[in-house]
Amino acid sequence: MKSGLVKSGTAAPADGLEAPRRYWAWATIIVTLTLAVLDGTIANVALPTIAADFHASPSISIWIVNGYQLAIVMTLLPFASLGEIHGYRKVYLAGVAVFTIASLGCVFSRSLEMLTAARIIQGFGAAGLMSVNTALLRYVVPKEKLGSAIGLNALVVAAASTIGPTLAGFILSVLDWPWLFAINLPLGILAVAMGWRSLPDSDLADRRFDLISATLSAVTIGLVITTIDSIGHEMSALAVAAQAFFCVVAAVLLVRRELGVPRPLLPLDLLRIPVFTLSIATSIASFTAQILAYVSLPFTFQTIFGFPPVDVGLLMMPWPLAVGIAAPISGRLSDRYSPGILGGIGLIMLTAGLLLLGMLPAHPAPADIVWRMVLCGAGFGLFQTPNNRTMITAAPKVRSGAASGMLGTARLTGQSVGAALVALLLGRLGIHGAIGALYLGAVFALVAAVISFSRTGRFTPQLT
Repeated sequence: MKSGLVKSGTAAPADGLEAPRRYWAWATIIVTLTLAVLDGTIANVALPTIAADFHASPSISIWIVNGYQLAIVMTLLPFASLGEIHGYRKVYLAGVAVFTIASLGCVFSRSLEMLTAARIIQGFGAAGLMSVNTALLRYVVPKEKLGSAIGLNALVVAAASTIGPTLAGFILSVLDWPWLFAINLPLGILAVAMGWRSLPDSDLADRRFDLISATLSAVTIGLVITTIDSIGHEMSALAVAAQAFFCVVAAVLLVRRELGVPRPLLPLDLLRIPVFTLSIATSIASFTAQILAYVSLPFTFQTIFGFPPVDVGLLMMPWPLAVGIAAPISGRLSDRYSPGILGGIGLIMLTAGLLLLGMLPAHPAPADIVWRMVLCGAGFGLFQTPNNRTMITAAPKVRSGAASGMLGTARLTGQSVGAALVALLLGRLGIHGAIGALYLGAVFALVAAVISFSRTGRFTPQLT
C-alpha cells in the first residue's frame, strides 16, 4: 500500500467555488438530496400496496426497505474511501447514475424478488452519493458559510420528508405503484447533467483501494445491524449469538489490518481526535432517540389515543417542519458559536419534548401534541447542523470523505438501534411499550446532551 500522500493540483480552490458555479453545484446537491429522501419516504408508504400487488406477506415485503437500508450502511465507508482516492465528484455522480438506473429497474419489476434486487442496487447508488455528500460540500462553499450550507441541506431533508408521504398518497390514489419510482428518473438525469459541469474536483489520496478492508467493514457493520434487528424481532439466542460472534471476528480483523495505515478505510485516525469521536457518539445517541420516537409515536397516537390514520399523519408533521425551520438557523449560529453548546441546548429541548409526550393525558387534544412535537423537532434541528459541521470540519480537508462516511454510518446505526429497541419494547410490554420507548428516547437524548456539552472548548476546525 502506498503512503497515502495527497496529489497536488487536483482540488478546487481552497475556499470553495466562485459564483455562479458554486450555486449550480449547490443546486445539484440539493436536487440529489431531494431525490434520495423522497425515494425513502415514498417506498415506506407504498409497502402495503406493493405487498398486496405481489400477494406477499408484510414480513417478506419489508425487505424492499430493509435491503435498501442495509446496502447503504454496509457500503458508506468503502465508497467514502473510493471518493478520497478517485475524487468525490466521480463517486457522487456514479452514485446518482446507479440510483437512477436502478429506479428504472424498480419501475419494470414484475416480481417481489426483482423489486428487492433493484432496491438493493438503488441502495448502493444512494451510498455513493451519501458517503461524500458533506465532504463535497466542503469544496463547494466558503468555510465561513459551511454551517449555513449544512443547515440548508437539513432543511431540504426535512421538507422532502414532510412532502414524501403526502406525495406518495396522491400518486397511489391515481396511478400504480411503479410511478412512485418513475419520478426518480427526471430528477436523477437532471442531477447528473447539472453536476457533470458544476461539481468540483477534490484532493486525491495517493493509495490503492483496500478491497479486503472494505469487505471486512461491510461485514462488520452489516452484522451489527442484523444482530440488533434480530434481538428486536426476538430471534433465537443461537442465531443472535452466531451473528454477534462473526461480527466481533470481522471487527477484530478489520482493526488489526487498519492499525498503522496513514489514512485507513475505517477512520481510526479520525477517531483519535477527541471532538470527532464525541460527535460520533452524540450522533448515534441522538438518532437512536429520534427513531425511538418516530417509530413508537404512530402506535401511541392511533392505538392508545384513538386518532384515525389520517390524523396520525398530520400529527407527525410538526416534528420535521420544526427541524426544517431550526436547522438553517442553527447552521448560521454554528459558524459563530460553540457547536457543543448549541447541540447540547437542542438535545435538552428534545429530552424535554420526549418526556412531555410520554406524560400526555389519556385523551389529549391535538394542540397538546403539536406543541410537544414542535419542541422535539426544534431541539433536534438545533442540534443536528452544528454536530454535522463539527464532524466534517474536525477532520483534515483531505479526510473529508472518511468523515462524511462516518457521519452517515453514525446516523444509520442510531436509527437501526432505535427501531430494534422499539420492536423489543412492543414485544415485551405490548402496546404500552410505545410509551416506554418515548421515555427511553428521552434517556438517549439526555446522554447525547451530556456528550455534546463535553465538547465545549475542544473544537478547532481543520481548514487544510
